[in-house]
Amino acid sequence: MESESPMDRPSKGGFALISQNPYLLGVASFSTLGGLLFGYDQGVVSGVITMESFAARFPRVHSDSSFKGWFVSTLLLAAWFGSLVNGPIADRLGRKRSINLAVVVFLIGSVIQCAAVNFPMLFIGRAIAGLAVGQLTMVVPLYISEVSIPEIRGGLVVLQQLSVTLGILISYWLDYGTNYIGGTRCAPDVPYSGPKNTFDPYHDVPATGCTGQSEASWRLPLAFQIVPAVILGFGMLFFPDSPRWLLMKERDGEAMGALSRLRRLTEGEPTLVQEYLEIKASIMLENTFARENFPGKTGLSLHTAQYASFFTTWARFRRLAIGCCVMFFQQFIGCNAIIYYAPTIFSQLGLDGNTTSLLATGVYGIVNCLSTLPALFLIDKVGRRVLLMSGAVGTGISLVIVGAIIGAYKSDLINHRSAGWAGIAFIYIYDINFSYSFAPIGWVLPSEIFNLSIRSKAISITTSATWMCNFIIGLITPDMLESITWGTYIFFAAFSLVALVFTFFCIPETRGKTLEDMDLIFGDTAAHEEKQRIVQIEAHLHGTGVGSITKDALDGPFVQQDEHAA
Repeated sequence: MESESPMDRPSKGGFALISQNPYLLGVASFSTLGGLLFGYDQGVVSGVITMESFAARFPRVHSDSSFKGWFVSTLLLAAWFGSLVNGPIADRLGRKRSINLAVVVFLIGSVIQCAAVNFPMLFIGRAIAGLAVGQLTMVVPLYISEVSIPEIRGGLVVLQQLSVTLGILISYWLDYGTNYIGGTRCAPDVPYSGPKNTFDPYHDVPATGCTGQSEASWRLPLAFQIVPAVILGFGMLFFPDSPRWLLMKERDGEAMGALSRLRRLTEGEPTLVQEYLEIKASIMLENTFARENFPGKTGLSLHTAQYASFFTTWARFRRLAIGCCVMFFQQFIGCNAIIYYAPTIFSQLGLDGNTTSLLATGVYGIVNCLSTLPALFLIDKVGRRVLLMSGAVGTGISLVIVGAIIGAYKSDLINHRSAGWAGIAFIYIYDINFSYSFAPIGWVLPSEIFNLSIRSKAISITTSATWMCNFIIGLITPDMLESITWGTYIFFAAFSLVALVFTFFCIPETRGKTLEDMDLIFGDTAAHEEKQRIVQIEAHLHGTGVGSITKDALDGPFVQQDEHAA
């Protein structure tokens, strides 16, 4: 009888299966601390750049919108690079060691940031931390997908997004709390008056007469992120590495042991051996695919050829374009513009005083976190397209209303409280619509439309796309808020409209569909051929008697002989 392929296994009870293996939930949930670090570093900067003591130490970042954009975006550009280079690192060192390496890098960057006394320290620390954040956003979802069971893999990806929003929430409220350290308000005696876009080291010192708010108000939030990073790095030492990576390195006995720990089954259990064979078969399939499609290529030339193939095959390019466009719209409908500059935006809407703006920002963090929860329950019930289209409509309408209110009242909003509060309410409504739609689905959809042999490289491209778009948004938003004010919201609303049209005409519904169904949509037979190959490889592996033996026998030389036979 044919063995069940990992590509056609039916969806089962989802999170009901977690109760059977709480250890797996613990491993996956703990590893999402990497997402929490990402969210925390995203959110903490929004409050820090508005604090008076930070302005006293770094007046140029506080007063120059271009410098403010570069300060925020330095982390994002470094994260883009980190997500690209971490693929080979994760394959060489393993998922666990790659996470621990990223934690060490993150700790170095965080220490430099919170101890910064001048611009070079501030930017270098933020760049180093960004490199680690990019590494974590690449390797943590990869680790989760490789240790989880297929029935709950999509939900665990949403759990990763929930962890990101939790990090943002914590950072917002910590900013609000530490804003009170020092008591009195503080403003620089010698405000910066030099030309924009010019580095002037003589103004990177605290104003001499500033004796109010303590520098701990911004140093403490930047230092606090060290705590979850240390917990993540220490905790990962006790978790198993990815069974898939261990099999890739032909460490078969260790792979079976890791799988046994993750599933809480003894190593001779038939279901455990079956899953082991499925993973091994998929790895052998990828090796066979590389040999057949890129003969004679190894190392860097093989990786280059595999990436180039996305642009030479229409069906493959179409899948990649959809994955990248979803990530593009995730950023260009304005989500991170609001996350990074929320206190500034609430000030535009008439909230006077930094403390009040930070309080409104903290509420935004709560809304952002809670609004992600419906995606856990709706994504597999109503489908991806419905959520994306309703999210695009909701965000677009909200942004138009906010833009209209700011455009109508401009700087006089402080005297029109009702209009200002209406604008704030629609900022929250925008957040609700984004958080259940593009926020989680932007990460889920790319994992569903690519066939096995190209999935890892395709997702590395879509992940780098979101980081580059994120960098652009972080860089341009301060200048937009300063120069075109209300037009900033109309700009993002226009992309919400484009996202709605693109979703309706271009994005397929992936709810309940197998990879073979994706073949019909994209007009190729890649997944169907992969399924047939995996069935043949599994049958061959069963023929070796692997299904009836245990770990000691699995350590033998059948890896090499099977690859030749395949």
